[in-house]
Amino acid sequence: MNARAGVAILGSTGSIGISTLDVLRRHADRFRIVALTAQRDVETLLEQCLTCAPDYAVMADETAAEHLRGRLRAAGRSVEVLAGATELERVAALPEVAQVMAAIVGAAGLLPTLAAARAGKRVLLANKEALVMAGPLFMTAVREHGAELLPIDSEHNAVFQCLPPEFATAGLERCGVRRIVLTGSGGPFRTTPLEQLPEVTPDQACAHPNWRMGRKISVDSATMMNKGLEVIEAHWLFGAPPDRIEAVVHPQSVIHSMVEYQDGSVLAQLGHPDMRTPIAHALAWPRRMASGVAFLDFARLATLEFQPPDFARFPALRLAFAALAAGGTAPAILNAANEVAVQAFLEQRIRFTAIAAVVEQTLERVSGRAAETLAVILDDDARARAAAGEQVAARAVEG
Repeated sequence: MNARAGVAILGSTGSIGISTLDVLRRHADRFRIVALTAQRDVETLLEQCLTCAPDYAVMADETAAEHLRGRLRAAGRSVEVLAGATELERVAALPEVAQVMAAIVGAAGLLPTLAAARAGKRVLLANKEALVMAGPLFMTAVREHGAELLPIDSEHNAVFQCLPPEFATAGLERCGVRRIVLTGSGGPFRTTPLEQLPEVTPDQACAHPNWRMGRKISVDSATMMNKGLEVIEAHWLFGAPPDRIEAVVHPQSVIHSMVEYQDGSVLAQLGHPDMRTPIAHALAWPRRMASGVAFLDFARLATLEFQPPDFARFPALRLAFAALAAGGTAPAILNAANEVAVQAFLEQRIRFTAIAAVVEQTLERVSGRAAETLAVILDDDARARAAAGEQVAARAVEG
């Protein structure tokens, strides 16, 4: 019997990390958990360490790491607890790690995900910001270091499943692909009157009708910025020009994305809205294995609807397309401003409708540059965060 494949989960306490652990537990004979990482959620990571017995546990926050060490010591467990960004990068590149689930939310996931690519790992990419911020550098690292890059976002995983095997070497044009269609549910405010949007609360924004996600991603889904970031990610993952990527609103979240070919054929990937499906697909690729997700009952499916996105309702999606067209560090600026604005909304410091306004003003005030080095990208990320912070302060909700 072959040795079990070592897996590191970057961001194991988030929704993707938890779903990944659920899939891995179903196939303990095939995979071994080498490392788990988190920001500062000691309780969840402690429970995961006690259940999964990884070799390493890494916390970005040193104080949280010390707390975790004490709890594990008291439980008589020998998990090595590390702390800080450098250690995140180190465990992502460990020789005993074959696959890295990159599930850290936001820009914080860029450097450890890049470290995994440079170490030639199979990178299961749930951290879309790595490509949004540093697409050219990241894809170069994948090619030069022989890494495997498999998408975990349900939309990109769906596209990947609908492309022929020769796509990796032939490209879209030679495979006869006309366009990629990314679907999105439209979130909880798809039909909410526009005049009511300024008053919606963080809890309402996080109450996604179909998916169960973390709060930041749930807000991104409500604004459809999530779809905008996915458009940018699809550009780099599949080498697709912006005019060959389309976003459509599909409220039922059953069709996860589609690929249209030059002969008029459209291939779609369907399934329940459960992230364990793309996770299991990527872990087992090129084979298949059980994910724990229920099978579709086509006789019980309701009508499948599709609508064009309304940019008046979802201005964030328009801004993402504009940032992709601008190129350079514009997508990194977009992402940084959005992270600042979403956090401010979750803390009830700005209104829901101010999120896109903060992003737009930041894009206007922070000029992008050629994204030639990581230093330039990170510098423009910092400049954008500072500018977005000023915009948040100017729009702060009184009281």
